[in-house]
Parts: sequence; C-alpha cells; structure tokens
Amino acid sequence: MNRPPSASAVPGKVRIIGGRWRGTRLEVPPAPGLRPTSDRVRETLFNWLQAAVPGARVLDLFAGSGALGLEALSRGAASAVLVERDAKLAAALRSTAARLQGGEAAHVVQADAMAWLHGQAHGSFDIAFVDPPFDANFWGAILPALTPKLSAEGWLYVEAPPTADAAPPQEWSLHREGRTREVHYALYRRRPEATATLADSPAGPAATSPI
Repeated sequence: MNRPPSASAVPGKVRIIGGRWRGTRLEVPPAPGLRPTSDRVRETLFNWLQAAVPGARVLDLFAGSGALGLEALSRGAASAVLVERDAKLAAALRSTAARLQGGEAAHVVQADAMAWLHGQAHGSFDIAFVDPPFDANFWGAILPALTPKLSAEGWLYVEAPPTADAAPPQEWSLHREGRTREVHYALYRRRPEATATLADSPAGPAATSPI
C-alpha cells in the first residue's frame, strides 16, 4: 500500500452501506497493509452484482475489515466465508458477526488464504472477492487456485494496484471495471464455454460444505 486510505475507509470508520445492516459501523483494528474498499467503490460493485447477490454463497478471501463479505450478507447473500490471517482482525470480524441479527451466516476463518483455499471443494462458492494487501504479490498463484472453487456461473471481483497484472485465467471474461488513483477494480464472469469444463471435472461441483 503506497497511499493512505481515504477518510471513508480508515480503520474504525468502515460502515455497511446497503441492505438490512445499512449504516452499521464495523470494528476494524489497525493492521499493516489494511486498506478497506471505499464506500464509493463498494456501492459501484454491488450495483453491478445486484441480481447475483441474493441467495449467493460468498467468499471474502482476504477479508480484512469484512466490508465486502458483510455487505454481501446485508444485501441478501445466503452465506459468507471471511478468511483473514491476522488474529486481531479475525477476532474483530467474529465480534461484529456476533452482534448482527442474522450474523451467523458469516463464518470467519483465521488462516493463510492460499493454504486454506487448497483445502476447499470445487464449486463451493458463487461470488468471490479478492482484495489482498497490495504489497503482496499473490496474483500469479491465487487466481488460478481460486477459479475451480467457484460455481459454473460464478462471479469474481478483483481489487489491485493500477499497475498490477491481476487478470484471472482465460475462463473469465471482464464484466465491468473501474479505477481510482489508488486501485483498479474489476468484476469478472465465468465464460460460458468454461461451464462444460467445470461440469466434466473429476472433482465436480461439491456437495460438501466449504467451511
């Protein structure tokens, strides 16, 4: 992270901006590299995903403040797994979920994202949010590893530095994108021709729980 976050995204000042928990402030301890997605970018993203979120199984892979995963639940997602390596941030996420009505739909996992992801079954999620610390070069490994964990008609959101090569594998086509001075954010949809490939995979869509 080369720039400080905007005032609306400073730890301790993050809030849910839509749905049943609208206006709820999230407890966010300070942590190195933490850069919560701004209100403006989140509003744009969830406008793009408006029809896809209700009933979806969501993965917030580098959860941090939990703003993306909890925003999805607030707007009607069926479940959300929030994966966060930092112990203080994971504890804050559990505390937040415990005080929200319906917060049991959020499952917080304290783990290394890549190690945890390898243990998940194919087709476990419908929407994945990928917003890792900007000083970590995860792109070449995390996006290919994540692809089979998403459903045949899944959505993939990626937030990265403007100069990063953060394009996902060819199974994905760009749906919408935007830029600020600090970030390039993009929403991808699995290509139709990739659906048959996923269905024919030996692992197949899993019936087991992703958590």
